[in-house]
Amino acid sequence: MLDHNAIVAALRNVKDPKSGVDIITAKMVEDFRVDNNNVTFSIILKSNDSELKSALNFACMDEIGKISPEAQVHIHVKIKSDTENTIDSVLPQVKNVIAVASGKGGVGKSTVAVNLSVALANEGYKVGLIDADLYGPSIPTMMGLNGQRPKVELLYGKHKIIPLFAHGVHVISIGFIVEPEQAVVLRGPRLGGLLRQFIQDCLWPELDYLIIDLPPGTGDIQLTLVQTVPVSGAIMVTTPQEVAVIDAVKAMNMFLLPNVNVPILGVVENMSWFTPAELPENKYYIFGKGGGARLAEMSEVSLLAQIPIVQSVRESGDQGIPAAAQKEHVLAEVFQKLARSTVDRLRLRNQLYEPTRIVKVEH
Repeated sequence: MLDHNAIVAALRNVKDPKSGVDIITAKMVEDFRVDNNNVTFSIILKSNDSELKSALNFACMDEIGKISPEAQVHIHVKIKSDTENTIDSVLPQVKNVIAVASGKGGVGKSTVAVNLSVALANEGYKVGLIDADLYGPSIPTMMGLNGQRPKVELLYGKHKIIPLFAHGVHVISIGFIVEPEQAVVLRGPRLGGLLRQFIQDCLWPELDYLIIDLPPGTGDIQLTLVQTVPVSGAIMVTTPQEVAVIDAVKAMNMFLLPNVNVPILGVVENMSWFTPAELPENKYYIFGKGGGARLAEMSEVSLLAQIPIVQSVRESGDQGIPAAAQKEHVLAEVFQKLARSTVDRLRLRNQLYEPTRIVKVEH
């Protein structure tokens, strides 16, 4: 008589090719039965991939055979495309993809992306972060991961990258793979290929939110993103000054093109004012006022947050400990409110609109 628990334990050695999690934890096994020497169960897949079906089939039979050579294993593969709760078969284990974008550089977009990711993790969500600002990857420094390299695992004949982990967030960046000064000389097609690798060839675990920090403007990376994975929504980052708002409108309009159709979740106004530490009640509007509100009005969305200039935010980023990871930090609550507002806007977006589709390229 076969041991039911031993068979389940053996199947925990078989991994989900998308997330790297074992197929029992990933809830890919259904209708499990052990009857004398017969083991019967179904494997649930999100897409009809004949090579993968065969590889999983043999992997399960091999693991069961190691502990019970006499077992007669009967495996049925079911294809269940669950588009209601997952964004697409590209990343079936990820519920929502959020792009953080800006029209121009230097507005603090990466700071917003990092602190939003950490704040979401503080709220108890499972979060991933892709540093797609491939011309100037700063997230390794800001997350305290400088000099570290991701591990690579061979899974069903394909090499998979394992994201690094810091401050409750799973992170991947070109800065883990090449030196920052090398990144700027890579051309568009190569950069697009790297972003596709980060999405398709990483072992992302089950995530509530995958945050993608885009380079400024509208270029190859933005187009590659919307052609590779359905983006649930975008957050636009601007400063109050007019020139930043003008550029942000151009970046926002790319997401709103009819064939792209990515909803704008809201606007974050960064560097809204400067408050000296010794004069906490004073506000100095160095870059003017109202830019974020104007951009939000143009896109008919909410102003999610106004983030003042605080010297310790820059210091925290340089030290690799984001402000959102420090409960006592003066802006910790600001970023937590941003995280909660983002969750609310995304929940409303999912109630009102159909899931975003991958942009198809027509030749």
